[in-house]
Amino acid sequence: MKNHIILSLVVIATPFVFGSRATSADTRPNILFCISDDQSYAHTGANGDPVVKTPAFDRIAREGLRFVHAFCDAPTCGPSRSATLTGQHIWRLEEAGNIHSTLPAKFATYTELLRTAGYAVGFTGKGWSPGRLEPGGRTENPAGREFQKLRSNPPFRGIRNTDYAGNFQDFLTQVSKDQPFCFWLGTSEPHRAYQAGAGQLTGKDPAQAIVPPIFPDNDIVRNDILDYLVEVEHFDGMVARAIAALEARGELDNTLVVVTSDHGMPFPRGKASLYDAGSRVPLAMRWPDGIVKSGRDVTAFANLSDLAPTFLEVAGLEIPEMMTARSLLDIFKGHDPVGMDAAFVAMERHDGCRQGGKGYPCRAIRTEDYLYIHNFEPARWPSGSPDASVCARSIPFGEIDGSPTKTYMMEHRNEHEVARLAELAFGMRPAEELYDLSNDPHQMVNVAGTAAMADMQATLRQRLFDHLRKTRDPRVVGGTVDWDYYPYYGKISTKGWSVDEKPR
Repeated sequence: MKNHIILSLVVIATPFVFGSRATSADTRPNILFCISDDQSYAHTGANGDPVVKTPAFDRIAREGLRFVHAFCDAPTCGPSRSATLTGQHIWRLEEAGNIHSTLPAKFATYTELLRTAGYAVGFTGKGWSPGRLEPGGRTENPAGREFQKLRSNPPFRGIRNTDYAGNFQDFLTQVSKDQPFCFWLGTSEPHRAYQAGAGQLTGKDPAQAIVPPIFPDNDIVRNDILDYLVEVEHFDGMVARAIAALEARGELDNTLVVVTSDHGMPFPRGKASLYDAGSRVPLAMRWPDGIVKSGRDVTAFANLSDLAPTFLEVAGLEIPEMMTARSLLDIFKGHDPVGMDAAFVAMERHDGCRQGGKGYPCRAIRTEDYLYIHNFEPARWPSGSPDASVCARSIPFGEIDGSPTKTYMMEHRNEHEVARLAELAFGMRPAEELYDLSNDPHQMVNVAGTAAMADMQATLRQRLFDHLRKTRDPRVVGGTVDWDYYPYYGKISTKGWSVDEKPR
């Protein structure tokens, strides 16, 4: 193991030829990784939303690659970011499989390996978070050296006053021209809370908002969606300024720019669930020096954990054995990738809003046509208990962030038009769920247990559990299963959500 760790930190001696240039001390690509907080796949212009304005994301997609089947590894921010940094599924990461936990230092991150290889590494805004570094043996955020000093005047309440793009420019001033860099630009937007009415104040028309059928369709929900889109646009504006800074420096074309989100929207049946609204994320990449046939839509499936081995490989580094995710280099080269026809998503403990602070362990396989979910503890409340007193956040169904949409659905859950949607969002779930996406794209009709789907259910169950065994999931192969019992480092505010989730 010691020898393996040493080898994993060594740059490959022979030049790594990629595209039109070979990597060396002064030609290895830079990496700008831009990640929003709680943004679903649907909510960019390039992905089809008619209301939100995301010119930066749309440009990266237009001039690079747009991934149409990109998924987080876990629909909860700390575990998702841990998987992204380490190139591993959350079930391999011990405590880091939970939010408000820690990321043990024994798990290598792409940022550490790049820094060892000579990259300047930094971050602004929300890096790895929320949780504590010290219990895992770390003294620095694994996203890199912190750049937070520049502030801005947010246009609305609920938007953090960090000048993310300004801090990226500050970082650039401290990087020499001949040193490659890797920077993590992580906004706290569009995490809640939002200023009510911000959407209409920016000229958005509630009538134009797309309301997924998982929500009631009324003015309350429509305006909640518009307020969320305002914060998506704030993130995109920061990305645009960061791109402009690279252009001014003459380094845009030798920079791999990645724009994505840690997981889906903070609405019922979104964040903290394995359905598409919680796990499918926007993902676009631009790198003219390294991506052939730019402007493509990529239909291969990708998890965010695939970014770690990708970043290492484009930098000419060897990928450590512990990283079980897949590099996307074949996609960059224009090849048809083999075996990338599914994504795997998981949950352990989000905010522990059940008796004893326990989580809701579940795993899923998502293919083009189906979503199969296995719930290991179906007797537990999936969205948190209706009893607020057993929730770390002191709110009912506390795995779902408080919002006007959630409040409306709870208050009207016994009414005919809302009852079924509220049950889907808040109710109990069986051990197995299967959704036929060609007929049910929003995953509202569970066809597990039906005769017509018995063979497909068995096939997907087998495929999921084969993958869990291959990647050594303790819930399947045995061993210590401590996610319900690891320390919870969240802080509770009087507003009912963790104050370290969205600092002002």
